[in-house]
Amino acid sequence: MSDPLIRELDHYVVLEPGAPQQLLSAADTLGWLERQLRSLDAVPEDLSTLASTADQAQRLLETACELEVQPGVTVQWFAIRLEPPGAAS
Repeated sequence: MSDPLIRELDHYVVLEPGAPQQLLSAADTLGWLERQLRSLDAVPEDLSTLASTADQAQRLLETACELEVQPGVTVQWFAIRLEPPGAAS
């Protein structure tokens, strides 16, 4: 995600096959990604050098939007903005 505005986003839509979409905070999305990673037999090679599941989840959140959790089964997450840029929180 090369756009610096994406780092200002603090909510994500999470999609899992067979489940309704979820709207999660950034912190909850990180926790969700950690659980997804822990369920894998082996993490993707590009994440295997990172020291912890939390670091792996953070890397995924910053650089990807999907993870294959089983052959042919992919979970996805997309950053969303709930308020226009510059709006007071």
